[in-house]
Amino acid sequence: MKSEKSLQRSMQLNKVLTYFFLILGAVIMIFPFVWMLLTSLKTLAESMQVPPTILPANPVFENFTYAITSLPFFNLYMNTILLILFRVICAVVFSSMAGYAFAKLNFRFKGFLFGLILVQMMMPSQIFIIPQYQMLAKLSLTNSIFALVFPGLVSAFGTFFLRQSYMGIPKEIGEAAYLDGCNQWQTFTKVMAPLTGTSVAALTVFTAVFAYGDLMWPLVVNTDITMMTLSSGLATLKGQFTTNYPVLMAGSLLAMIPMLILYLIFQKQFVEGISMTGGK
Repeated sequence: MKSEKSLQRSMQLNKVLTYFFLILGAVIMIFPFVWMLLTSLKTLAESMQVPPTILPANPVFENFTYAITSLPFFNLYMNTILLILFRVICAVVFSSMAGYAFAKLNFRFKGFLFGLILVQMMMPSQIFIIPQYQMLAKLSLTNSIFALVFPGLVSAFGTFFLRQSYMGIPKEIGEAAYLDGCNQWQTFTKVMAPLTGTSVAALTVFTAVFAYGDLMWPLVVNTDITMMTLSSGLATLKGQFTTNYPVLMAGSLLAMIPMLILYLIFQKQFVEGISMTGGK
């Protein structure tokens, strides 16, 4: 009896500790967003006060109006949406074909080419900025939507991600399709690709998140404020010597709307993609 009671107490203690750390982690993750919301309702003096105040004395909603009038938010929203849309399309189409080829086909230099993809994934993306910018500058394609999409035309991460998904599909399925008269393209489009729907949805979410958070490349390639994205446009609100933090936080809240909607729609695919790591 004593051992059973001690076991129950131990289980209850573990449960309490588990919930405590989970709640603590949730508070730590949510706090920056709450602080951003509260700061957007403060005056400039309150936002820079030492020691800092948590709640604004009198909420200032004019910060949102000033943020909207300071930046062409319609253009920023449209540029960001087009950037996400085209990068997602390129990532899904090209990564699906490349992932299928690396997983199911045999061709010369297959291992070497896949090694190049892994090397590209391990290198920081910043080292590609100069050559990519030079290519676009020589083609006179800077300050355009294509310039924003250009680095995402081919996705090394997407190729690796979907390759793992195709490797999880039994080869007997492809062989059965071949026996039924399908050629390689028909096997890919009609048999294999539909089986990777969950992984494609996860890649869509990941690509959208990466594109939305891309800051350095839009700042480099597009200098016209009307051709910037939300992240790069918000960066222009930061002054060289002083920054109006309430206005910056108000603009950041407005910029969060697309990603918030995207996550609410695709949260199931996002969680499944992380847990499955592209495999099925």
